[in-house]
Amino acid sequence: MDPAMLIASRNRLARLQYGPNGFRILSPGDHVLCAVSGVPIGLDELRYWSVARQEPYATAAISVQAALDAARGSRAHAGRRPER
Repeated sequence: MDPAMLIASRNRLARLQYGPNGFRILSPGDHVLCAVSGVPIGLDELRYWSVARQEPYATAAISVQAALDAARGSRAHAGRRPER
């Protein structure tokens, strides 16, 4: 990566596309925000995300809780009739 781009990316929120084995930088930056806690996560420290929800998480525990909450939300809506 160009050194000038690294300097310009400091203290800037990155936009990423999350995949099953890594992420792709869509907009340069040096961090993302945890989808649950809002805590900044440096790209070099980012280890947990959801490909399906395209969300980053600060810790494994937060990642697991988000997955459980999403599963509960899906089940809560299953079998419900749409409101008219």
